[in-house]
Amino acid sequence: MGSVVDRVVPHLPAPEETVLEEARAASRRGPDAHGRLLRRIPAFAAIEQRPPDRVRACPAILRIAAFNSERLGNRPATRFLLEQAGADLALLSEVDCGMARSGNTHNLRDLTATGREGYLFGAEFVELDLGDRGEMRAHAGERNVAGLHGNAIVTGLALEAPHLIPLEAGGLWFSGFEGAQRRIGRRMALAARVGDAPLPLWVVSTHLESKTDPADRQRQIQALLKALDAIAPDAPCVIGGDFNTKALPRSEDERHLLLDAPDRYEPLFGDLAQAGFAWTGANLARPTQTPEPKNKHAPPFGKLDWIVARGLAVANPRIVPAVDREGRAVSDHEMIAVDVRLP
Repeated sequence: MGSVVDRVVPHLPAPEETVLEEARAASRRGPDAHGRLLRRIPAFAAIEQRPPDRVRACPAILRIAAFNSERLGNRPATRFLLEQAGADLALLSEVDCGMARSGNTHNLRDLTATGREGYLFGAEFVELDLGDRGEMRAHAGERNVAGLHGNAIVTGLALEAPHLIPLEAGGLWFSGFEGAQRRIGRRMALAARVGDAPLPLWVVSTHLESKTDPADRQRQIQALLKALDAIAPDAPCVIGGDFNTKALPRSEDERHLLLDAPDRYEPLFGDLAQAGFAWTGANLARPTQTPEPKNKHAPPFGKLDWIVARGLAVANPRIVPAVDREGRAVSDHEMIAVDVRLP
């Protein structure tokens, strides 16, 4: 599965092209070479951190948002959503860095430049292709300058003790799906402590696997909780992100079960509860999946995105529709947010 990473760097290096070419050739033969190639990519062994231009004081009521940003391809729209949410801290997943499909730029630096926040970024995957089949068609003939894709924490607050937590061994995506999206990497979580909070408050951004089942998602949450037991035992903590809880009921007459008994369908909630995490005050019993800009998904939509908290008073959960100023879809997930009251 890999060890927890706590090495911090000012920027993650792009993988060497020779390694990527070797990986593309090996991916056609199966997953056997995946672990060896992963260890040859330095970006998986570090966390990129850029502090804010000016650190803000931690507020008494901290508003935390979580958002699957769909490549973070639309930075102005994501900035608009963060403003709509009033987020002091954002837990982001599906963040590109140096991908042709999202402009071949450092998306987090572009996003935070206008708000002057800082960020943490951890690589979840190195993309061997240009993306999914539609993205490969749209960007045919282009190349990725870095090919990194991962999770992030964005905030103007001070963040300390960053940790990258591998959640599984990886290799599922190595050969791709439907002839596209070949990847090196593994699902992971990015954790850090809020520096000047009045208690040792930890925040975690994560993205559980989409192409798997409830038992595998449970194992990923168990790996996260085991790591948190080592780095932040029993500490107040907020975990947010795309949990990909696809087994939860989707009909309107069963929506009460999303908060009342989610562990009946997704056993990871039982592990979270045993570790002291609660979800009822931090979430709404409403779907967070959307058709997205390409109308990829059809109703009934699921609740895939969650914020869970331990040792904290939470209130005012909300869903921020993932549309830009003109009402156009930005992602196939809504943004969610909650208020955390600090003593």
